[in-house]
Amino acid sequence: MSIALSEQEIIRRESLQKLRELGINPYPAEAFDVTAWAQDINDNFEANPDKYKQVVIAGRIMTRRIMGSASFAEIQDSTGRVQIYIKRDDICPGEDKTLYNTVFKKLLDIGDYVGIKGYVFLTQTGEISVHTEELIVLSKSLKPLPVVKREDDGTIHDGFTDPEMRYRQRYVDLTVNPEYKNIFINRSKVISSMRNYFNAQGWMEVETPILQPVHGGAAARPFATHHNTLDMGLFLRIANELYLKRLIVAGFDGVYEFGKMFRNEGMDRTHNPEFTAMEIYVAYKDYIWMMAMVEECLETVAKAVHGIPVVHVGQHEINFAGPYEKLSMYDSILKYTGIDVSAMDEEGLRKVCADLAIEVDASMGKGKLIDEIFSAKVEHNLIQPTYITDYPIEMTPLAKKHRTKDGLVERFELFVNGKEIANAYSELNDPIDQRERLEEQLILAGRGDDEAMAMDDDFLRALEYGMPPTSGLGIGIDRLVMLMTNQSTIQEVLFFPQMRPEKKAKAPSIEDFTNIGVPAEWVPVLNKMGFNTVEELKAGNPNKVFNDLGGMRKKLKLDITMPVKETVMAWFE
Repeated sequence: MSIALSEQEIIRRESLQKLRELGINPYPAEAFDVTAWAQDINDNFEANPDKYKQVVIAGRIMTRRIMGSASFAEIQDSTGRVQIYIKRDDICPGEDKTLYNTVFKKLLDIGDYVGIKGYVFLTQTGEISVHTEELIVLSKSLKPLPVVKREDDGTIHDGFTDPEMRYRQRYVDLTVNPEYKNIFINRSKVISSMRNYFNAQGWMEVETPILQPVHGGAAARPFATHHNTLDMGLFLRIANELYLKRLIVAGFDGVYEFGKMFRNEGMDRTHNPEFTAMEIYVAYKDYIWMMAMVEECLETVAKAVHGIPVVHVGQHEINFAGPYEKLSMYDSILKYTGIDVSAMDEEGLRKVCADLAIEVDASMGKGKLIDEIFSAKVEHNLIQPTYITDYPIEMTPLAKKHRTKDGLVERFELFVNGKEIANAYSELNDPIDQRERLEEQLILAGRGDDEAMAMDDDFLRALEYGMPPTSGLGIGIDRLVMLMTNQSTIQEVLFFPQMRPEKKAKAPSIEDFTNIGVPAEWVPVLNKMGFNTVEELKAGNPNKVFNDLGGMRKKLKLDITMPVKETVMAWFE
């Protein structure tokens, strides 16, 4: 299969070949031991110059200023950029000046990885630089990076800003927009600080199956697959709840898991079909205890990322220090709609939805209708951390019945900045009640609700052996990271968010060009000029194309007849 290459890509491949002809391996196998990093050099050299008398750095060439027998360049490593100074006679002490005159000046490009050995000094203008004594080619890049120009005041020109391109080519995004790396550094801090908090309480991190025979633990549409050897259908997990509860049955006092969940549902600014969640289950606790634990945990996370519990999110300042406001589900609907739905049946709820212009369908039961009202009229008002508590039993088949309020369960969801980020129960441990609730879910499934939970007989068997009183919690890590990093879309906090299939550029066809009168021998020349389709050619400037053809004929030393101008003009008709 042929690959259409731009002129720059062709030149870089030619440089690659010339490096090899000079005996330089552009992709060496040997380790290159780095001893210093850009940020450390820039931050600490002036205070402790003796530490940097001999350094070894490595990174991409991001800028170059060629000036005869001496040049400057910027190297970017994982921590930032540092300037390097390269003098011809220092890296080529003998008679052979090829490494500087040919390799550095002509065969290396922006984006190439190099290793530098030398010492740090201050230039005459006071700029911290690494004086290069040895230059090693570590990796030749064959595609040119987007050119992003940055002013000293931080102004960016020609930025690599198209969201689809950034998410699809994250490797380019984080190279030319290194400031976005901080999002993922802070994501790591969110997870590690939460993990450290749990470990300090003595709770154990575990792993549970991703491929599951029953899609349970949440109300969501699953991804289905098939195991060939066992000849059985399986599902990518929508939740890990039921397996973690099995471990509580097995005798562990506290277990938690960070893991990927998969839901075959819509995609938007806060939903990705593959997402990261943390679920934790602690024996002998209830949802009231869990509220206090969540407040302490999230305050710890905020401090790990920002040093303080207050986080800026859009135009708001979110304070993660507890205690958080608490509203029951019914009270929150009453507060924001003026309607008391606590005693309504399904017919009454449907009328409320109609009056409030909330779209519903016939498959929705009482719990789903209440959830639709809440989502449409309440959720977006909950900016500061707020617990919504005591849900109708129809909405939560895995939670324990409320100890004092008939028809409700002991459940809370935590909402921050208008979005749910945590969900917790006093877990249902009555196996008979649990079976009845799952049977009710089967009825909803029969009505067409493809998010209804499935019957899990093995989980029910586990409950029949006895599970102690337990509280469980799930936190959406991606949404929490969005809050902690002030991002408005989930795609910004995922290295590789799910994307639609990439539209492939049409491969150049000689016949397509010859059909409009281009001589076959000139088609490869047009391809080198960047015209890989007839449409791209026709979008060009005819006069410029004609002039460039003559330039390419001379540059490439082509022994083919130059088409006359009238012929070239006819290609654009």
